[in-house]
Amino acid sequence: MDGMDSILEMRGITKTFPGVKALDNVNLKVRRGEIHALVGENGAGKSTLMKVLSGVYPHGSYDGDILYDGEVQSFRGIADSERAGVIIIHQELALVPLLSIAENIFLGNEIDRHGIIDWPTTFARSDALLSKVGLSDPSSTLVTNIGVGKQQLVEIAKALSKRVKLLILDEPTASLQENDSQKLLDLLLEFKAQGITSILISHKLNEINRVADSITVLRDGAAVSSLDCNTETIDEARIIKDMVGRDLAHRYPERTPQIGDVLMEVTDWTAHHPQHPERRVVDGVNMTVRRGEVVGIAGLMGSGRTELAMSIFGRSYGQNISGQVKMNGRPVAVSVVGQAIAAGIAYVTEDRKALGLVLDETVVKNITLSNLNQVSAHGVIDDSAERRVALDFRNRLNIRTPSVFQKVGNLSGGNQQKVVLSKWLFAEPQLLILDEPTRGIDVGAKFEIYTIINQLASEGKGVVMISSEMPELLGMCDRIYVMNEGAFVGELSAAEASQEKIMSMIVRGRLQ
Repeated sequence: MDGMDSILEMRGITKTFPGVKALDNVNLKVRRGEIHALVGENGAGKSTLMKVLSGVYPHGSYDGDILYDGEVQSFRGIADSERAGVIIIHQELALVPLLSIAENIFLGNEIDRHGIIDWPTTFARSDALLSKVGLSDPSSTLVTNIGVGKQQLVEIAKALSKRVKLLILDEPTASLQENDSQKLLDLLLEFKAQGITSILISHKLNEINRVADSITVLRDGAAVSSLDCNTETIDEARIIKDMVGRDLAHRYPERTPQIGDVLMEVTDWTAHHPQHPERRVVDGVNMTVRRGEVVGIAGLMGSGRTELAMSIFGRSYGQNISGQVKMNGRPVAVSVVGQAIAAGIAYVTEDRKALGLVLDETVVKNITLSNLNQVSAHGVIDDSAERRVALDFRNRLNIRTPSVFQKVGNLSGGNQQKVVLSKWLFAEPQLLILDEPTRGIDVGAKFEIYTIINQLASEGKGVVMISSEMPELLGMCDRIYVMNEGAFVGELSAAEASQEKIMSMIVRGRLQ
């Protein structure tokens, strides 16, 4: 190994889950004091690699070696890696909302005197750490009362309290507004000046260009390229090609739209926050969807897209909801989920694990759940009819499962998503609202889901697609609404839409 130049070297890391090789002989070298970007599509293995490094997947559960600080490591868990100064901040923040910032920073690592927590020192140290990360809120503030951007800084303060040497950030800006993202990147550059090494997992190439010293690209569990930003010119097109293994042009299936009459019309739709009734989460939205049309809703996280979809779908979200929904020109009641389904509307949630599936149940039971009348007679479920339906959807959607009696919790993300889709297709909707339909699934499964969406449109159904991936909306939609702070701030046809136009509408919308 080249002296003390590298703080970390991962050699030949291979990690297998039942039926899937998540990491295949990956090598990663990180220099001391640099910001090293790890990029790749969802499902490329980035998070798995970092879980191997931090001991979430303990030594012995993978093949290969981790050299850290000049020594071969065998971390048995997070506590081991944290003692060595390796701290990982996951994409889903792990803070306790009803505890104060200080309590969160020292949770599991409390400062005590004779077995009793020393609160004055806890708060004083926390305030000092907060000023290091540029957060002015007092450390006695409850976490639930600060925004996501500030919560991210609390996580970083927590890492500093553990004397971090190697800081791993997993998609740290995914849910942040632009100015919070910039602050976070500035902080990483500041840490670099203080000698802290960072690994930044991100798919936002503009951020990587701004802060990274080196880039490693992962694809399908293998490291496909490593770039040195100080000596090479970083070409975004090349990184994208390395990430996807093919040009962007072939990521979306071909479709010739055949758009018919207006299927759904939503007029002046408004919904208020369930806990804070004074807050309008959806504010006077008007939208139409035609038969055979794929309509996108673009916007940053927190812009109200999911709240809009859920409030239309049987008021699954919000209170004091007002406005009108028409299907085929006639007003329909959508006050409860059963009415929305009867009106021909289905909603595929972004949170498939918590809201979309019963993870402990089989593929069969999950698929038939939204339309049990179809597989029962006189209130009794017909097992063989259920099985026929499940086998049909397994074939149609290419669900990879050893059996339709497999528990859904054991399937991969992409196959779970296909089960959720099957469940709603079995309800035979006219309009399907898809909320982040390809989040957390691999490229191949994405393409299959795009093909299913196109198939639905060709059958004359209406599709509404909410996605945080702008290329996905541009590649799939006939028309895109742009949403910001609960309101629609723009509408673009497929021909005129671009990432730049969508972003500028979001930014302008916020300034109005």
